[in-house]
Amino acid sequence: MIIFRIIFIIFIVLKFRLDEFFKLRKNSLLSILLYPLSLIKPKKNNRAIRLRLALESLGPIFIKFGQMLSTRKDLLPNDIAIELSKLQDKVPPFEFEKVKQTIENAYSKKISSVFKEFNEKPVASASVAQVHFAILHNGEKVAVKILRPNIESEVKKDIKLLHLIANILYKIWSDGKRLKPDEVVSEFERHTQSELNLLLEAGHCSHLGENFKDKKLLVVPNVFWDYCHEKVMVMERMDGIPISNIDVIKKNKINLSELAKNGVEIFFTQVFRDGFFHADMHPGNIQVAKKPEDPAYVAVDYAIVGSLSEEEQYQIGRMLVAVIGRDFKEVANILIESKWVAPDTRPNDLENTIRAACEPIFDQPMEKINFGEMLLFIFDSARRFDLRMQPSLMLLQKTLVNIEGLGKQLYPALDFWSIANPFLKNWISERYNPKKLTEWAKRNSLSWLEKARKFPEIADTAIEQVSKLESYQKANEARHKQLMDKLYVQGRFNGVLILIFIILIIFLINS
Repeated sequence: MIIFRIIFIIFIVLKFRLDEFFKLRKNSLLSILLYPLSLIKPKKNNRAIRLRLALESLGPIFIKFGQMLSTRKDLLPNDIAIELSKLQDKVPPFEFEKVKQTIENAYSKKISSVFKEFNEKPVASASVAQVHFAILHNGEKVAVKILRPNIESEVKKDIKLLHLIANILYKIWSDGKRLKPDEVVSEFERHTQSELNLLLEAGHCSHLGENFKDKKLLVVPNVFWDYCHEKVMVMERMDGIPISNIDVIKKNKINLSELAKNGVEIFFTQVFRDGFFHADMHPGNIQVAKKPEDPAYVAVDYAIVGSLSEEEQYQIGRMLVAVIGRDFKEVANILIESKWVAPDTRPNDLENTIRAACEPIFDQPMEKINFGEMLLFIFDSARRFDLRMQPSLMLLQKTLVNIEGLGKQLYPALDFWSIANPFLKNWISERYNPKKLTEWAKRNSLSWLEKARKFPEIADTAIEQVSKLESYQKANEARHKQLMDKLYVQGRFNGVLILIFIILIIFLINS
């Protein structure tokens, strides 16, 4: 029952002293009730660790919520975001009988009719789904992803609770109105709902595969669409080396320097060429292809992806160029122009804040500077200016941190800047190439002509609306005067009645 779940959540909040996170409004009933707790129960560990442990205790959906929060550097302090990124989405697998039942319900046929062989032991298990290896009747080796039984109802219940908690925090938390917790939960709800439909994930995989169809930098498994269902996804089985297993990568004589550089190139290609990127490139989702002559990555798990509009690509490109050039004034201007900070932000104040955060980092040798962490410092320093960015941009920053971290793990001397600089220069020259601009104008000419054709009609409509508004205002003024006259008369009448009532009361008392 939901009431027991609520009681358990309250118990976890108190156990891990999460009250520290919320500066409650002064003299609120909850702040008075929680005050004795601060005298009785001492705090163990720092606040970030306690929050991570609490979310792990609350189960898979809360773990996923914490993982999503770790990407929101515009909302969270740096120490909490880093700690939440350590949350592991690993849960015990569900039994094979339920796997079999899900597959047979999806295909309306026996599992043996669909697969020649099916490994009953899963190779991976997470909160939403688990993966098994199998072989199709045509001999194709595949990986089969299956949703957990009843996961939809479980997710629905926990998200309902998260909305309830968010609404309570909005009312009692001093930062509630600024951070809008219910909007954060709604963002998580949209993200989670997409994970519950494996046809969407299959679409993400297929999209990324099309973008990297030459398989030189990134190898993406083929999707077997005839076998895909909302609850079952079948894709080509990958036989790569886990990226965390560096000793095996070395034994396969794979060039670690080239592999690290290729990771950076994959990031920039996804962002500036495609505007579509794999947004969950942590070590568990990345393998290395066994081809020493041409090092490539293998990506698995396509539940979380990000996309960027042309405007977002442009602003991110400008910001990266500005950061590389240590042009903090330009960085501040971009944040303000893009409306990522409060509109009343003073450019000089923001510039000085960013400069103070970044200048000490630039004192280090270039190969020791982490570009992703640099952006993290910029976002963290800009939070006091009410930084609010699109979720896709925060996912992008998380992806950059992952890619750069993997690169430095493979090849510590990786110089991200030397790879980024020429790539960005080429991107800028391509973007403003006269031929490209001409092509863009041709592509958009029809929409411009259509807008021009409709302009007289739009203008007439606007004039008509203004005329209606003026007529409405005049009629409204007349109605307003009538109403005020009526209220005035009614007020005088009520005043007389009250006076009569008082006289009657006085009379009755004295009689």
